[in-house]
Amino acid sequence: MRLRSVSARVAVSAMLVSALTVATIAAGVLVVGSSTFDRLMLEHGATAAVSQAMFNESITRVVLAASLLAVVGSLILAIVLGRMIERPLDELASAARRVAEGGYDARVQRPRAPELASVADSFNQMAASLEDQERQRRELILNFAHELRTPLTNLHGYMEGLREGVVEPGPEIFAALQGEVARLNRLSRSLDALAEGVDPERRPEELDLVAIIKALLELNRPRFEGASIKVNVELPGRLPARADPDSLSQVVANLLQNAARYTPASGTVWVRAEQQRDSVLLSVANTGPGIPAGDLGHVFERFYRVEKSRDSARGGAGIGLAIVKQLVEAVGGQVGAESYSGITRFWVRLPASA
Repeated sequence: MRLRSVSARVAVSAMLVSALTVATIAAGVLVVGSSTFDRLMLEHGATAAVSQAMFNESITRVVLAASLLAVVGSLILAIVLGRMIERPLDELASAARRVAEGGYDARVQRPRAPELASVADSFNQMAASLEDQERQRRELILNFAHELRTPLTNLHGYMEGLREGVVEPGPEIFAALQGEVARLNRLSRSLDALAEGVDPERRPEELDLVAIIKALLELNRPRFEGASIKVNVELPGRLPARADPDSLSQVVANLLQNAARYTPASGTVWVRAEQQRDSVLLSVANTGPGIPAGDLGHVFERFYRVEKSRDSARGGAGIGLAIVKQLVEAVGGQVGAESYSGITRFWVRLPASA
């Protein structure tokens, strides 16, 4: 038994207390009791030798036996109690080491003792909080990486188009490029705010959905033309909606990039937007092999990839549509997907501007 362990120290402490108690009782019985017993026996006519023999026979052996049983019993109880305390503490120490190594899913069982149960509850609460913070950190990094990737993809496509002469430089082109650069600057400021512990604000505002769609269609035009994809656009003159401009730009860009990625060469893409009673509806559809019915309910889940047409070989990371859903629902909107007869359609419903 290790002397430094809790059970060993409890056992030694219990033995010392028991020994002190037994010594005190034994001293009282053997010293005070012996003299009193001898005096009483002498008063009744017995000799000192006889009284001493009777005392040793009746009292001393009983005291010694009782003292031995008391020490052994206290030792056994101390060892049991020490192990009851030491076992959950060892489990807690092991779980703490796992957390320190990054295993935030570590948990400890709740002991029966109220004091130890309180310690276990506090540890489990701390581990759960750290696990949630780690999950939020990973999601935040993925979200910002995806947000940065969207304008960078647009800029790269246009720079390629300008270099190869597919896109003619002009005021509209430079305005679109400047818009993407401004978007990158806003994302950079958001990262700075997060680094300072401030949650970057995204406030819905009234904006023209048609203008955003047209700008992003123009930015993605080289990708569609490079694959000989025909794009049919049905848009009204203006379509007011309430959303965060950067978030909405990312939503539309994700849908257009997915359409360009998964539409086969010489295929067709349809982009439509319309006013409804209290909302606006945007849809992006494309030809292709489609999405199996069993996968449609999962396409907006994080890291979910559909086999066959929408797998990792096509460049998807499995978070784009999850971010679309998150951004749309943050402003009270809805998202959905349909796939039938070789056509896949994603739609977004946003609150109409008041």
